Formats: sequence, structure tokens, C-alpha cells
Amino acid sequence: MNFVPPVVLVHGLWHGSWCWSLVTEHLAGLGVPSVAVDLDGHGLKGGSPQARLRRPFDPAAYAAAPSPVATVTASSAAGTLIGQLRRIGGGRPCVLVAHSMGGVVATLVAERAPDLVSELVYVSAFAPVGGTSAADSLATPENAGEMVSGLLVSDPTMVGALRQDTDDPERRDAVREVFYGDVDDATAAAAISLLGPDGPAGIAGEPVTVTAERYGAIPHTYLVCLRDKVVPVALQRRFVAEIDAVSARPTGVVEFDTSHSPFLSRPAELAEAIATVHRDRTTTSAPAI
Repeated sequence: MNFVPPVVLVHGLWHGSWCWSLVTEHLAGLGVPSVAVDLDGHGLKGGSPQARLRRPFDPAAYAAAPSPVATVTASSAAGTLIGQLRRIGGGRPCVLVAHSMGGVVATLVAERAPDLVSELVYVSAFAPVGGTSAADSLATPENAGEMVSGLLVSDPTMVGALRQDTDDPERRDAVREVFYGDVDDATAAAAISLLGPDGPAGIAGEPVTVTAERYGAIPHTYLVCLRDKVVPVALQRRFVAEIDAVSARPTGVVEFDTSHSPFLSRPAELAEAIATVHRDRTTTSAPAI
């Protein structure tokens, strides 16, 4: 029978596999097998500084506490994800979908294990490919207008993480605006309550270099979110141009008139876009066995 490549869904910083639950429902309805995974330092692989739970709460102690996920790097997370892909696909290639900072990890996976990736789909993702890091892109002109840095309560170089305080009711409106501006109130509130406090600085700070022979041989699609306040549109388009410079074929670009989180605001449309890529990969996958 023909091998049907599964879709593997990768989240960004502070999120977890939970953020893809609406998309996986729609993918199932479209006949597309999919699995959402937790990156190192997130979800069931995450951690929280003890100062977050102490009462009375001490904001200064929380801001200074070393992160329990400070040892996570893009390379270590990529190693874990390679193992997950190998299990999920049985050693055969999967369609890899990565959101936001998850794009850094997915890019490394595509370079180091191209045999496990039939197509790489970025969803408003960081995708440095030329020896720089995602953190380096924050200082570029294309990053003007981003709002996520204003949510941080610690120095990432001191605690080893990009830390938020989503338990502070005075910050929740800002978190909502940055991540979930077009998400309905109930879903946005639930999502904010599920966010982890720390995004490993080692994922954002590790330089990424790819080769045309490995990463560049894999087809790529980039879903641009036009109202994004985390990865501005200009920066998303810069990543597309850099990907194209090392790839055998142009990146397919799909535009969504959404905020940073279409998996919550437009899950059906996002699932259909992923399913379209999946159908293309299925028709060009290995012959019947």
C-alpha cells in the first residue's frame, strides 16, 4: 500500500502540543494523520521556577530565578524532535509543520535528518538559515513593530530563558494582544492560562547554518500571518528570501489575514492549507509496497 506521510506539528516558545488541538481535529476530518509534539523545555518537557509558586509572590525573586529549562538549546531540541519523527513516521519522511520559534528547531532537523522530512511548512516562524540566530533577527530593520519583547520580565542572558508573567492580571491584556488578537475571548483566556513561563533562550540564541544539499533539497512552504505582532510581516518575508537563496525550488507562500496564532483563530483554514501540502507530498511519496 502507499505510505501516507503523517503531519507532525511543532509549537513555538511558551506553548505546547495543546495549541494544535483544534487543527488536528480538522486535519482528521480531512483524512490527514497528524501528531502534535512537545519541544524540549515545553509542555510535559517543561518546567517552572519555584519562585513563580511561592506566596506571597515576589516579582523580583521571580525575575531573577534561574530557569529550569536553561540547558535546552536548538540542537538538543532538534535531537529530540528527530527521534520523535523517526518514531511517528516509522523511519520514513513526515510533513513537518513549525510555528514561531519552533521554526528554528525544525530547520535544524531538516538539515540534520533530511530523510525524515518530506516538506517543511513554516507558520509565521523564525527560520534563520545563514549562520545567524533567531535572536540576531530581532535587531534587524524588518523586526520593527514587534511587541513580544515588551512582555519579558527577566534578562534572558541572566536566567537562561525568555520569561513571561502570565499570572499577572495587568499583563494578560498585553499577552492577548500580542499572541491572540483575533482569537475569541474564551479560547484566548484558556490559551493564556496554558502558556509556560519560560521559553529556552538556547533555542532563540543558537546560530543556524544549512546546506543546499540537505536542507535546500527539501520543499518548503511559508504561511505568512499578515497581522502578526511577534514576527512582523517584513521579517517573515525576509526569512522566505533567505530560504529561497539556499533551496532548489522557490518557497510556496500562503497568506493568512490573522494574528500570530491562526491555529486558534482560523484552525479550519490552517488545516486546509496543511492538507493541501500533505496531498502534494502524498502523491510524490514512495511507491506502493
